[in-house]
Amino acid sequence: MKNTVPLAFSDHNHEKCRAASINAAYRQGLRLTKWRQLVLDLLLEDHRSMGAYEILEKLECHGVKPQPPTAYRALEYLVEHGLVHRIEKQNAYVACARPDMCRNAGFIVCKTCRKVAEIEYASSEADLLHIAAESGFETKSAIMEVEGVCADCQKSA
Repeated sequence: MKNTVPLAFSDHNHEKCRAASINAAYRQGLRLTKWRQLVLDLLLEDHRSMGAYEILEKLECHGVKPQPPTAYRALEYLVEHGLVHRIEKQNAYVACARPDMCRNAGFIVCKTCRKVAEIEYASSEADLLHIAAESGFETKSAIMEVEGVCADCQKSA
């Protein structure tokens, strides 16, 4: 297996991640309504997961106040079209890191900072655990999502 630190846990130009997601939406011909675009933009700010109510709170800080069903419908649409993933262990959402390549994604989830690394084409739980270990990630559990504490959070603890 290749020694690769996942994108979310490496220094990189995050604007490229954001542009890739928006471009993928337009290439797919998706209709990004005002609410879908706002929700996607919030999730594209970084590689951290957010719960639906946190998304609602952040939308309010940006001067808009959707009702919970509006946010949930936007999230459902974005998940359905592969622009957003639901992180089951956190009951939260994260923008897809590589929407054009995402088919069999697994996730490395930091319980402390909520950063989520998407592992493309993860073939097994063992692959996820191996990549997590190479990333300096201290694994806590694995159910297609490897949960633990990332190297940055370990350093700051």
